[in-house]
Amino acid sequence: MNCARCLLQLARCAVLQSAFCSNTHSQVLRHFHCSPAFAKSRPVPAEFVDDKDKKRDRSLTTHEDLFEQVAKEAKTKAMFNMVVDVFIKRDIRRRGHVEFIYAALKKMPEFGVERDLNIYNKLLDVFPKEVFVPRNFIQRMFNHYPRQQECGVQVLEQMENYGIMPNIETKVLLVQIFGEKSHPIRKYQRIMYWFPKFKHLNPYPVPQQLPKDPVDLARFSLTRIANDLDAKVTVYQLPHVDITANGEEITLPHIVGIQSPSQMELLAKHNPRRPVFVEGPFPLWLRKTCVYYYILRAEPAPPNEKVEEPFDPERCLYYPLQLDLDLDLDLGDEENFDVEDLDEGPVFAMCMTSQGDQATLNHWISGLQQSNPILGQVPTLFRLDTPVRELQASDDMEPGCACRNENQREESQPEEQPENRMEEELTRGQSMKQ
Repeated sequence: MNCARCLLQLARCAVLQSAFCSNTHSQVLRHFHCSPAFAKSRPVPAEFVDDKDKKRDRSLTTHEDLFEQVAKEAKTKAMFNMVVDVFIKRDIRRRGHVEFIYAALKKMPEFGVERDLNIYNKLLDVFPKEVFVPRNFIQRMFNHYPRQQECGVQVLEQMENYGIMPNIETKVLLVQIFGEKSHPIRKYQRIMYWFPKFKHLNPYPVPQQLPKDPVDLARFSLTRIANDLDAKVTVYQLPHVDITANGEEITLPHIVGIQSPSQMELLAKHNPRRPVFVEGPFPLWLRKTCVYYYILRAEPAPPNEKVEEPFDPERCLYYPLQLDLDLDLDLGDEENFDVEDLDEGPVFAMCMTSQGDQATLNHWISGLQQSNPILGQVPTLFRLDTPVRELQASDDMEPGCACRNENQREESQPEEQPENRMEEELTRGQSMKQ
């Protein structure tokens, strides 16, 4: 029986083998399907490609070169959209989309589209749809496609840095690309939660577009520095071109000052025997613009000259300047508090000008003297630091020349006593005012 079974199985195997061989001879063998990663991508249009780019790899540098080639004429929003459209139409599978998005985020400030919400949505549209969505909880738990999710979070972080709030189109794109349970969606939810809370929190907001006129910019900056609604801004001089007696053209800078009624009262009570000082320049940053201002101040009064005036209870009803509260002391309370008071001296006025030389600031002091007659009796000293323009110009000079000039000045000028220097500064300040 066992031998019969073995013979029957051998016969069946022979029949199956003969049938398989006949089918293989009758059918045509099919070729292996290659992966899309090995297929050659469509070429970039000839107007954006040079001969050198054909030899380079498709990396982040190649995408940056693509932006540079397009921006030879002008870096505008239309050119940026053109580069994105070229990349989208070049390959259906969007290979190299992560490197392209990183390069686009880096180039956005150069094209002036770093605050455009539509451009960010267009960059998110570069991602392939429904490819990186996790299919089960295991993929979701192990951070499905981490490189692509990190790139999407980076797009949202740049939007957050520039204060751009996403819209419903941004959410739809993120859901189509990464799914509802992903890191970019969590980042989107955090932005939508916190941005409305902090949008109008700053009581002194700075506009996105600052005034281009230097006089208007100085007026806005001084109003922002002076925390007094009664402060008055005065334009002492507008920028213009003056022609001298020799026929030379001289560009005169603008001079804009600000002073409040309380500062005028302090200046009127100032001791004429004690000098006032013009100090600066001090920097003030307004977003990416830096402006400089100067102040007119005095040294703190000595203790024997200080006069404590009683506070007016009706001066400010919202923030009382003095509180008289009769509270019971506990066992651990102390009547005396160790508070370190630092008196920096009063500030009488502020100004802004494009040229911080002594002659220009003396013109400002002359204008202040019309509303503050006491300045004609008070000596004025100038404590001016080296402006930024002069520092940049001095960097271009040779270090040996600078040191040689300083040594020559030290050798040529004899040492003076501090009292003689003080007297010379006082006389110089009074002569300049006259």
